[in-house]
Amino acid sequence: MATTPDSLPETPTAASRLEPESWDARGAARARLWTRLLKPSLFDVLLLAVPLWFFGLAEGGIRLLLVDGDAGWHIRTGDWILQNRSFVYHDLFSFSRAGEPWFAWEWLADVVLALLHSWGGLQAVALFGLVMGTLFCGVVFRMMVWRGANFWVALPLAFAAFTAATLHLLARPHIFTMLFVALAAWWIQADLRRPSAWTWLMVPFTVLWTNLHGGWLALISLLGLASAGLAAESVFGQRQWALALRYAALTAACLAASLVNPYGWQLHAHTLDYLRADYIRNIVGEFRSPSFRGEPMLHYEVVLLAACAVSGLMLARRRFVAPLWILFWAHSSLQSARHIPLFVAVALPFVAEELQRLWDVWTAKGGTRSAFSVLTELAEGFDPDLRRMSPWPAVVLGLAVAGVFPLPPIDDFPKEHFPAGMVRKHGAQMQEARILTKDQWADYLIYRLHPRVKVFFDGRSDFYGKDLAMEYLRMMEGSHDWRELLDKYRFDTALLPPGFALASLLKASPEWTIVDDDGAAVLFRRRPRVEAALGRRVFAGCANCPASAPNEIP
Repeated sequence: MATTPDSLPETPTAASRLEPESWDARGAARARLWTRLLKPSLFDVLLLAVPLWFFGLAEGGIRLLLVDGDAGWHIRTGDWILQNRSFVYHDLFSFSRAGEPWFAWEWLADVVLALLHSWGGLQAVALFGLVMGTLFCGVVFRMMVWRGANFWVALPLAFAAFTAATLHLLARPHIFTMLFVALAAWWIQADLRRPSAWTWLMVPFTVLWTNLHGGWLALISLLGLASAGLAAESVFGQRQWALALRYAALTAACLAASLVNPYGWQLHAHTLDYLRADYIRNIVGEFRSPSFRGEPMLHYEVVLLAACAVSGLMLARRRFVAPLWILFWAHSSLQSARHIPLFVAVALPFVAEELQRLWDVWTAKGGTRSAFSVLTELAEGFDPDLRRMSPWPAVVLGLAVAGVFPLPPIDDFPKEHFPAGMVRKHGAQMQEARILTKDQWADYLIYRLHPRVKVFFDGRSDFYGKDLAMEYLRMMEGSHDWRELLDKYRFDTALLPPGFALASLLKASPEWTIVDDDGAAVLFRRRPRVEAALGRRVFAGCANCPASAPNEIP
C-alpha cells in the first residue's frame, strides 16, 4: 500500500527526544548535586567546633595566638621588604650588631604577615593563625578517617591533637610548617598506597616551603625516612626496590630545590649551625625538652606512649616507614617542645589505624547487640559525612577574617605578656635610650617603635650568636659581671619584669633609679652623674672619637 505524506513517520528532533521525564530526572540530579555541595557536613561542624571550642573557653581567646613577640619583628621585616622591594641581607633592628649579615629565612611568611597586618591589623594576623590551626586539625582528622578510623576513634584523637598542638599554636611563620607537615605526611602515604606522578609536585612545594619557614627540613626528613623504610621493606620482600629508589631521587630533588631562596647554599650552612647550637636551648624555651605538666602535656604523653606501642606492632608486621617516622619525631619532640605538634600530626593517623583494628576485634567478639556493634552502625552512618566537605567552613572563616562577626577587637599584643602600658606612657623617652630588655619585649619594641628604637637582643637568637647570647643571659640572671656588661654596652635604660634577678639588683643599686613600676614591668634609668662618668670612662684617651648616638656601639 502506498504511503501518503500524512502517514509517513515523523523524524524525531532533538527537542522531541527530551521528554518531560528526562528534564525532571536531570533537574533532580542537579538539585541533589547542589544539595550535596551546599549542605553542611558533619566534618564541617567538627572543623569549626574544635578551635572555636578551645579559643571560646580559654581565657584570652584568640589573643593566645599572639603571646609570642616574634610576630612583631616578622611583621616589621615584611613591611621593610614591601617598602624597599628587596630581600633583607643585613640587620634592621639592633644596635648591638647593626648592619651585620642576617638571614631573613622566613621572608615570604614575613610578607604574608605584613600584608595581613596592613589590611586588618593584629586582628587579621591572629585570625590567620586561627585559620591555619583549624586547617591543621582538619587535615589530621581527615587523615585518620582516610586510614580507616571511624568517628568514635578519630574524634577524641582529633581533640588530643589540637590540645597538644596548642603548645606551639601561635601566629608565627612556623604555623606554615605545622600545616605543611600534616599535608606532606598524608601526601606521601597516599602515594605509597597508589603511586602517582603528582608526587613530583613536592619539588616546587619545597621551594615554597623553604621561603616560608625553616621547617622545610621536615619534608626532607619525611622523604628520606620513607626511602630508608621502603628499602628495609624491600629487603623483606614487602615492596619493590624501584619505589625506594624513587623516593631517594625525590628526596634529592627536593633538597636541590631548597637552594631556590635569596641566600642559596648559605641558608643551609646557617640552618645546620643553628640546629647544632646548644646555647639556644638556654635562651629559647620552646627549644628545651618538654615539661610534663598541664593538660596539653598529658595529651601529648598519651599519644607518645600509644605511638611507641604502635611502632612495635608495625615493626612486627615488617612495616618500617611509619615506625621510622614515629620514632624520629618522638625523639625530636622529646628534645624540643616546639616539635610536639609535628610529632602529633605524623603519629596520630597510625595510632588511629591500630585502635580501629582493636575496635573491629572487640566488635566481632561482642556480637550484633554489643555496645561496640551499635556504635559501629552509627559510625557507618556518619562515615560519608566525615569524608565530605562543603564550602561553608571557608565561608565562615572568610567572614570572620573579613570582620563580619562581632569579634573582640585586637589592637595590641596581650598586656598580660608585654609592657603595652609602659610603652604607651614612656615610648617617647625610649626612643632616645640605649635600652636593655628581655628578648620577647624587644620583639614588642620593634613592633611598636621601629625604626626609632634599636634593641640589644631580640627573638632572633640565631642572629646574635653564642657570645652575645651568653652576655644577655648573664645580665638577665644578675650574674657576677652584670655591672661590667651594663657598662660595656652603655645602657642608660632598662625595661624589665619585676621578678627578674636584674630588676632586683637595679632596685638596690644607687646608680639606677625607678622611672615607673606598674606591677607588670619596671622602667629604670641611670642616674645622670653615672651616665656622665661612664661616658668619660668609655672615651678616655680618645680625643678624635665621635660622640655616640643612643643606638650606636662605641
